[in-house]
Formats: sequence, structure tokens, C-alpha cells
Amino acid sequence: MFRAASDAPQAIAGRADGLDLKDKQRLSWKPLPLEVQLWVEVSLLVAFGFIMIYSASSIPALTRFSDPNHYLKRQLFCILLGIPLIYMVSRTSYRSFGKYCGPILLGMFVLLVLVLLPGVGAKYNNARRWFAFSGMHVQPAEYGKVIWVLFLSYALVKKQDRIKESRVSFWPFIVLCAVFSALLLKQPDFGTTFMFVVLMVVMLATAGVPCRYFFVMAPFAAMGIYKFVYLVPYRRTRWETFLNPWLDPLYSGYQLIQAWIAVGSGGLFGKGLGAGQQKLLYLPESYTDFIFAVIGEELGFTGIMLTCVLFFFLFRTGLQISREAPDLLGSILALGLTMLVSLQALLNMGVVLGLVPTKGLPLPFISYGGSAFLANCLTVGLLMSIARSCEKRTDKYQG
Repeated sequence: MFRAASDAPQAIAGRADGLDLKDKQRLSWKPLPLEVQLWVEVSLLVAFGFIMIYSASSIPALTRFSDPNHYLKRQLFCILLGIPLIYMVSRTSYRSFGKYCGPILLGMFVLLVLVLLPGVGAKYNNARRWFAFSGMHVQPAEYGKVIWVLFLSYALVKKQDRIKESRVSFWPFIVLCAVFSALLLKQPDFGTTFMFVVLMVVMLATAGVPCRYFFVMAPFAAMGIYKFVYLVPYRRTRWETFLNPWLDPLYSGYQLIQAWIAVGSGGLFGKGLGAGQQKLLYLPESYTDFIFAVIGEELGFTGIMLTCVLFFFLFRTGLQISREAPDLLGSILALGLTMLVSLQALLNMGVVLGLVPTKGLPLPFISYGGSAFLANCLTVGLLMSIARSCEKRTDKYQG
């Protein structure tokens, strides 16, 4: 009996050796397709954000609109628009957007000009960034970030044979970025301007533009930071507040201090979902740019780590799509789109934790906001389109 039992593993191994290659592949574990991984990761972020928006916005909504579900219903409407948008874009080949990149970028330029015109663009908190339609606000700069990544990807691939020439692969993009940055700073929107510049640098470097060109631009970048940050009073105040928010705890440092109180009081497991105190009109923008502070207070360090892990998996999947893309265009585009979402998440968390100066960047898929949410859905849809091409190439290779 004992001998038969000891021979069982060998017998099983012998039967397994008799299987053909296809049977072995069916028995072996396979990871989920990249497109499915993205669906799972984004669905978890959206569901988590939906819960946190309700928790963070119910009291402000009740105070302003006498309806605790006001912001929740608007976010649900955006989700119902965003899911079909992801599906439709993912079913469209990312290569088909190439011939439309120039006209789309020109259209975005026109919108960024129109939004600055009094009577056309809506003004809120001394910023003119939105078009208002029947109580809804559309922020063109949010879509501009996705269009900027699209344009850079196609343009860099088109110029790949002359990528070492600065007059072809460097200076035209610098000039174009300067034009869009001027329009964004006029709104003013320094956070989006920063994203435009960083995305351009990352994508140019990835495409093979020599690093020496960036060193040439370093003095001009320093001059720009000095002019548009230090010489602008409210931005200089933000920088000084970042260094020491207790210099003005009741005005310029108030928001950051309240965010610290929220995160610090959460402890390891938080006060409990819905039990946060800072969202009770103490913490400004608790359901938009500073929703990460509400997560820290109500779910504690555990909630903070959960949020970071979700974005890490999204970042990892995006990098894998970039690595397995069937062509250079898909690789550069996937990297740019991944960096777009990941950098915004990283900067938002850094602002709340006091690691970077305050900027108006929402937490992707979690913060309230229709324009940012739909722009992120467009980003993920394009990533899924590239992921589908990766799967088709793998199937063709295995066949």
C-alpha cells in the first residue's frame, strides 16, 4: 500500500508527459489579458471613488443644495458616460487617430483661447477654465492633456528617422509647448502646465531625443520658474506655505494644515467610513482635490496604502502594455498615457501630504469632477486599444 502511494506522483507525472502541447497550455496558469487587468483596476478605483465622494461630499452638498446626493448623482452620470466611452475607444485602433491629431490639437488650441474670453468661459475662484452648459462645467484643459500625449506620440514616430536633429525633433515641440503653456497660465492653471512640460520631456527622452538638448533648456526652464512662480504673488505664497504652512495657519496654510489633521487623526485603520470630521466644512475641496485626506482620516493608513496599491497596479499594467506594444507608436503612446494618470495621482497625494506645493490636480477616478473623469476614461480606453493589439499579436504568434 505504501509503495503504491509513493508511486502515485510518478504515475501522475507519466500521464502529464503524455499530454500534447495544447493540453499542457490549458492546464498551466495564465495571467489575465492586459485589457481585462485594466478593466478590473479601473473598476476598483471608480467604485472606491464613488464611495468616497459620497462620504466626502454629502455635507457640503446638503449645505449648498439641500440635497446630500447632489454631487453623487452628478458623478454617477459621468460614470454612465465614461464606461461606454472606454469601451468604444478600446474597440477603435489607436493607429486610426494619427491623421486626426493635428486638427484635434488645433481645435483644442481654439477652445483654450475661447475659454479665456469673458462671457464665454466661466469663472470660479478667480480662474477662468470652464465652459458652462445647463449647470454642467466642461474643462477643456483636462482633455488637452490626453490630446497632447496623442499628438506627441504620432509626431515623434513620424520623425523617428531624424530624431537626433534638434530642429526637427526638439525645438518645434518646445515652441508648441510654450504656446499652450502661455494659454494655460493665463487661466491660470499651473498644474496642467506642469503636466504638459513633464509629459513632453518624458516622451521626447523615450523617443530617443538626445539628452544634451534638455541641458541646453535648463537655464530657460529656471528662468520660467522664477518668472511664473516666484514673481507671481499667490504662487510665491503657495511656495512659502509649502515650506512652512504655520506662517499663515488661518489663510494660505489653512488647507494644508486641515489636510494634515485629517490624515494624522486617521491612525492605522481610520475613524470609520463616513465618520470623518474634517469634511464637515473644515477642509476645503474635500471631495475634489483633497479627497485623499478624507481617505486618510476615515480609512487610516490602511486606506492610504490601498489607494497606492491600486494605482501601482494600474501603473504596472500600463508599463507592461508599453513594453509589449506591437510597434513604436503603441509603446510611446502607452508610456505617455500611463505617466499621465500616474503623475497626476502621485502629485495629488504629494500635495495632500505636504510633499509638493499645492496644485489643482484631482486624484484620477476618485476625485469628483466630470471633465477629469471622462478625460481619464479616454486615457484608459486608448490604453486598452493598445492592449488589444498586444493580445492579437500574441495569439498570432502562438497560432
